Amino acid sequence: MQTSIDVNWIELTGYAASALVFFTFYMKTMIPLRVVGIVSNVAFMAYGIGGRIYPVLILHAILLPLNCIRLVQMQALIRKVRDAAQGELSMEWLMPFMHRRHAAKGETLFSRGDPAIELYLILSGSIRLVDIAVCVGPGSVIGEIGIFAPTAQRMDTALCETDVDVGVIRNDKVLQLYHQNPKLGFYLIRLVIQRLLENYVKLRDARGATTSITARNVSTSP
Repeated sequence: MQTSIDVNWIELTGYAASALVFFTFYMKTMIPLRVVGIVSNVAFMAYGIGGRIYPVLILHAILLPLNCIRLVQMQALIRKVRDAAQGELSMEWLMPFMHRRHAAKGETLFSRGDPAIELYLILSGSIRLVDIAVCVGPGSVIGEIGIFAPTAQRMDTALCETDVDVGVIRNDKVLQLYHQNPKLGFYLIRLVIQRLLENYVKLRDARGATTSITARNVSTSP
């Protein structure tokens, strides 16, 4: 009788472990998949011990810590993504991947229509984005929109209003880091959207001012 109970327990554990592996194929996100994988590892290890099936025991004894490590890494990745999405817009951590460049007052850093092959972090000085009439200073990033634009061209002209020092990183390195580091990815997405919203607000205000002036001229005309 005891032997029969032991056999049933072992068989049920094996079926449960197999069912858990089956369920992993229906998981659409990584964290639930890893959790179910960990539970299936434990079930297979119990099955291997109970049935004295040592290859199964050894395999899942190796897979268990691997799944645990991947779960911890995925949770850490999600925290980084959340922090990047909610944190301040700062790119100082990117400096180790950049080289420093000096530009003199009056120098054009890039012109509208130029190939967008670099991204810039302003370290000192002031740069004017001519078309949108905006001045940016230390800590600002410029050149990001052109890197992600379909034409891969500059959308504006950057003119140095003072002597300027910038950190420079090539677009291929930016794209590489974009795929590797969620913090950079979310930063650039937020930066592009913020820049486009600012441009939209300026265009809207400019059109509103023009419409107001035209209306006044019409109302005061004889």
